[in-house]
Amino acid sequence: MKFRMLGSGTSTGVPRIGNDWGECDPLEPRNRRSRVSIIVENDAGQRILVDTSTDLRAQLLANDIGKVDAVFWTHDHADHCHGIDDLRVMRYDRSNPLPGFGSSKTCANLRRRFDYIFEGQHGYPTLMSLKNIEETRLVAGFSFDHVEMPHGPVTSTGFRFEADGKSIVYATDFSEITPAMLKCFDRADILVVDCLRRRPHPTHAHLDMAIDLARRAKVRHAVLTHMDKSMDYRSLCAEVPDHVTVGFDGLEMAA
Repeated sequence: MKFRMLGSGTSTGVPRIGNDWGECDPLEPRNRRSRVSIIVENDAGQRILVDTSTDLRAQLLANDIGKVDAVFWTHDHADHCHGIDDLRVMRYDRSNPLPGFGSSKTCANLRRRFDYIFEGQHGYPTLMSLKNIEETRLVAGFSFDHVEMPHGPVTSTGFRFEADGKSIVYATDFSEITPAMLKCFDRADILVVDCLRRRPHPTHAHLDMAIDLARRAKVRHAVLTHMDKSMDYRSLCAEVPDHVTVGFDGLEMAA
């Protein structure tokens, strides 16, 4: 079991429009961050895509990914779902819609915003099905668990995927650590974790919170993601403990 980090940046990416690199060294290629999304893959080659980021087409091309077996959404904020239309080509050689999953609130908002994806339109077939994550625990060769995480005034869904005796957790866009999160993430092999910046933020985890979650959940290894222009890759690598990896676009890691 492994994951591929398609994107590791915050909602505006790095650099921001205007070629604004902030504190990130523009000569370090791992500082160039597209919007967050990951692929989780089991030993049989089945793949789950988590979030359809605004940069999805470029990410799939860069990582030579032509198909996935299911899609999960953490929530419906633009940087996590507005690349959904790039999944159209994955419907072409399928006899049925590509399966998608999210919380009841996320599903409702996605159906409202992208009705043509889930209902078909003007003679075009339905591209995706959409189910509440409460309805199943086994998808495309993976078992999974989930937890709703505080994300400022709203929530985001954290996922724990298990296959081949290993576990990978994806926990992005949270602003508080809850007992339910600790229970869901307990002793995971890999925790891919929200880490916007060093200073606290009202809707996202900062560096100390991300490391604290990894410690309290007793995970084997943590990987930082959703980083803004203040988080220079090499500087961060020198700061974090040995069991923490600074994520970057294209990073692949086995559980």
